[in-house]
Parts: sequence; C-alpha cells; structure tokens
Amino acid sequence: MKFFIDTANLDQIREAQDLGVLDGVTTNPSLMAKEGITGHDNIMKHYVDICNIVDGDVSAEVIATDYDGMVREGEALADLHEQIVVKLPMIKDGIKACKYFSDKGVKTNVTLVFSAGQALLAAKAGATYVSPFIGRLDDISTDGLNLVSEIRHIYDNYGFETQILAASVRHTMHIIDCAKLGADVMTGPLSAIEGLLKHPLTDIGLAKFLEDFKKGN
Repeated sequence: MKFFIDTANLDQIREAQDLGVLDGVTTNPSLMAKEGITGHDNIMKHYVDICNIVDGDVSAEVIATDYDGMVREGEALADLHEQIVVKLPMIKDGIKACKYFSDKGVKTNVTLVFSAGQALLAAKAGATYVSPFIGRLDDISTDGLNLVSEIRHIYDNYGFETQILAASVRHTMHIIDCAKLGADVMTGPLSAIEGLLKHPLTDIGLAKFLEDFKKGN
C-alpha cells in the first residue's frame, strides 16, 4: 500500500519524506488556506514546491465545478510538473473531465467519493485514483471501511486499473484496516503514519536492552 500525506505543510511533507515511506501527497484549497497559501500564483508555486520535495504523485485540485473550467484549470495544473495529478470532484462534469484527461494521458484523482456507484463511474472514465472518504462516512454513522471493501470487490471483478486511494484517514487503525481490505493507497496526516511506529513493548524492550548494555560496561 502506498502512503500519501494529506497536507500542504512543507515541513510535515519533508518529515514524512525523510522517514523513507512517503509515496505522494494529496492536498486541496482548504489545506492550502490552512497554511496561509492564498492567491492563484502562490498556490501554483506551492504545488511545485511540494513536487520538488517528494518523488511520487501530487494531487492538485481544481476549483471549477463546470466542465470547461475543470479542463482549463486541470491543464494548467498538469503543466506545472510531471508529478501533478489533476484532482476532480465526483460530479457529472467531473467525470466528463476525467475522461478528457484520461484520453490525453494525464493522471486524475476523482475525489469526494461516497458510494460504490460513484467509484464505478470514475473507473469507467479512466481515473488513475478514486478517493473514498472513509472518515467523513464514519462521522455520519456509516461504515467508511465497508465502502473501500465494496470498491475493491467491484474493481477486482472487472480488472479496473483505477487505484483505490483511501482518503479522510483519521488515525492509525484506519491505515491498518485499509491495508487489510486491499486499498492501493491511503492518505492521511503525519500523526497517523507515525502512529504505526508506536508500541509499548518496543519501548520496554529497548529500555531493557539499554539497561543491560550499561550494566556490562
């Protein structure tokens, strides 16, 4: 399973990259605003800065909600860097734009997916990634992980190459559960990724090793 980090914070992206397990980045206008990145030129430059840190794909989201606007913005984003993946909303014009970019060999990420039917449409349109939002489904008492399972089953039935990118990952167990279900990618905060490092028996064992070493010296 690939590990993406869901942020626009360059320090956190560098930290995840230095850890040696980072495969890519997802971000959006809200995450940009959270880091104080506003204005078209600044946002575009920030995407390039992210691409210069990581080796893998970087999802950059369009703002437009109409077909022509998505194509125009998506083409500008794709021209920024070869690692850019054009992130499109799961709406009718978003699927049309996905097909447009897929036919041109531009990578796409269809986002805000909340049903297996939506994921099926995205795959039919040739999406590189489809992003089911598991945490947001959990928030409304719906099993987000079950959606990942349904999509995996459908994609395997028909050999779709679209990668399942589990988004809105909130914590470490989400990562483990997505890995069990066969998600191709997960994207979440640095804290969730670093949470995989933690186990009290590791800490106890290391402390014991160091204690024994000191006794022998």
